[in-house]
Amino acid sequence: MTTTRWTRRRTLAASATTAIAVGLLGLGTAPAAHADTLPTLCNPTVDHTVTEPLNLQITPLVTDFLIYNVTPGSVGQHSDVLNRVSSATTTVDNRTEITAGASALFAKVEVKVGFSVQKTTSSTVSQTVSDTWTLKDPGRYGLYRGTRVVSGQYVNRICAQTGPTTGVWVTTSSTPGTFTTYEAPEIGSVGCAPAEPAGTVRRAAQLLLSSC
Repeated sequence: MTTTRWTRRRTLAASATTAIAVGLLGLGTAPAAHADTLPTLCNPTVDHTVTEPLNLQITPLVTDFLIYNVTPGSVGQHSDVLNRVSSATTTVDNRTEITAGASALFAKVEVKVGFSVQKTTSSTVSQTVSDTWTLKDPGRYGLYRGTRVVSGQYVNRICAQTGPTTGVWVTTSSTPGTFTTYEAPEIGSVGCAPAEPAGTVRRAAQLLLSSC
């Protein structure tokens, strides 16, 4: 397993609370779900076997975290290695070996959720998160790395011919398969207030702060 150190300069300020993602449900509630809209009709002359994702759920996840208290007069720079608190891994049917067909499935997942996800064998545990921070305003901060995890099911379908150029999609298996993938991780800082938008990684990190 390779280890990658991420070194980036960042300023901690009580006003730096702009969210990078909105519209999902927050930590501690049900994940955001996407309605299934699988097509029913097909053309057997051009349509063949396809793999379709369904029952998608999106969950913000903090993978690495560190609480830092900035006291008055402590302005300056320092480096931290964040503590691992969770992890995300790409899997198909609980296996980490991702085939070309699975990559095509994840490409369809991207279309449904509206953001890029991992399409090859990948895990957040392969990276050690190290950052250089510039401390600016007194307060209690959470330094974090996190991602949005996408999980769901998939089915394989074939076009059953009903006429020369008409057909209907038929599912070839009685039990759907399962998958998990995740968005490219983000690194940031979050303060106690104001409350970050529900469903964002920033909000999930903010909820890990205590005694603000």
